[in-house]
Amino acid sequence: MTEQEFLEHHRLARNPFVDEDAQTDTVFRDFCISGTFHPSWSKVVGDSKQPATAIVFGAKGSGKTAMRLQLIHQIAKHNSEDPDRKVFLVCYDDFNAYLGPLEEHLPRRARGNPDRVLGSLRLWDHMDAILSEAVTQLVDRILQPNHATTVTTAIGGATDTPIPIDRLDRGQRRDLMLLTAIYDHSKASNVRDRFGALQRRLKFRSLATWGPLVFGGLLSILAAWVLFYLFKSETLSLLTCLYWVPAAIAAAWGWYALRWWGRHRLAQKIRRNVRVLERESSQLRPMLLEFNPKEIDEQPSPTAQRSDDRYALLEKLQLILRTLGYPGLIVIIDRVDEPDLVNGQADRMKQLVWPLMDNKLLKHESFGVKMLLPSELQPYADRETREFHERARLDKQNVVASFDWTGEALYDLLASRMKACATPGTTPSPKSFFGADVSEARLIAALQSLKTPRNAFRYLYQLIAEHCKRYRSEAPNFVISSELFESNLALYQSEDRRKS
Repeated sequence: MTEQEFLEHHRLARNPFVDEDAQTDTVFRDFCISGTFHPSWSKVVGDSKQPATAIVFGAKGSGKTAMRLQLIHQIAKHNSEDPDRKVFLVCYDDFNAYLGPLEEHLPRRARGNPDRVLGSLRLWDHMDAILSEAVTQLVDRILQPNHATTVTTAIGGATDTPIPIDRLDRGQRRDLMLLTAIYDHSKASNVRDRFGALQRRLKFRSLATWGPLVFGGLLSILAAWVLFYLFKSETLSLLTCLYWVPAAIAAAWGWYALRWWGRHRLAQKIRRNVRVLERESSQLRPMLLEFNPKEIDEQPSPTAQRSDDRYALLEKLQLILRTLGYPGLIVIIDRVDEPDLVNGQADRMKQLVWPLMDNKLLKHESFGVKMLLPSELQPYADRETREFHERARLDKQNVVASFDWTGEALYDLLASRMKACATPGTTPSPKSFFGADVSEARLIAALQSLKTPRNAFRYLYQLIAEHCKRYRSEAPNFVISSELFESNLALYQSEDRRKS
């Protein structure tokens, strides 16, 4: 008997349990993303009008990826319903892109040692990475009005509305240009080209930036003419004229040289202290030269390894976003077990995540962080020192210490997926697969023992496949026996324990 015959008998157009990863689960994305939630959903999502931090500790397969996609979907829905109070979403989950440059900034003896590299991470490094993600996404949206954002790409939605850059005043345009020079890291185009394109798009030009060049050029021409005239009139000898050439060049280009050297030193300081980005001084210096000295000299910049400058830059970004119609900013942190340097090890995940556990950042105004963390980190948090808890203030962060599912919640989840896959006019349930000898209470107890949606999907898929193998199409049986149910459950649990 084929699996399709079994499913058609139970009025299912397709198998609801074939997908185990929410990222590629079409049933979830098409039907369940907006209506089937974990019991802790309301605590994690909060109120989009007032972003808040939430920290989830969940086992593999418990639905953290599904939660991330639902958060993205919820924010997209909120933005479409309340266009004047939208939320700007940043997904901070590609840690390899930032850990690589960080390793290159470290001394040679620390490179290649994951513990040393991760141990060198600080709060300001994470803030630089978050600012980079946000600024790059914002620049993409400005330069490409039809660009699919983080909010829409992950859930297969339409592109977001264009950014109303005409609302920005001169100071905000300056701030956006400065943030772009420091943090833009698009892989699609050269940073200098994007800076120039944004400069034209924002119409951000200052004649004062051309002053040293114009002065140097005119003074050079004048000095050359004077020396030539004095030599021609035999007032000065050729040797004397040649002696005055360096002095004339220094006088002509001294102003520009001083300004160039100042911007070069600033570029070097930024390059040394923004350790999570690959930014050369030769890239950064020409962009910094585009700013009027009066507009940039008093502005904060990440020229030291401290968080104060990053908070100032974050506030500037938030002010820009607020003017553009995004008063809220939410950062989703996920996949902390996947970076190459972490490789799924709990102690390294802790080194990666713990610098972010800072109440000043997590409770920053109009700013929320949604951390979706592996359950292996929860015991580390319990064992931490008093100093850590005073800094992190986890009691204020909407912590979901155990992202568990009850048997009843898993049963409802399976029922909703079966309904999504059912033929029109039918409402099959998990109990309909079994005879009277498998009660609903027993099925719920079995699901309780499986603990996570991934385990439940995998078990039911294997159970249906095993049942179909036992019967021929000429003599089908569409009811799974209690014996097969119990034996496969025991086998699955023993295999699961062995793998873990």
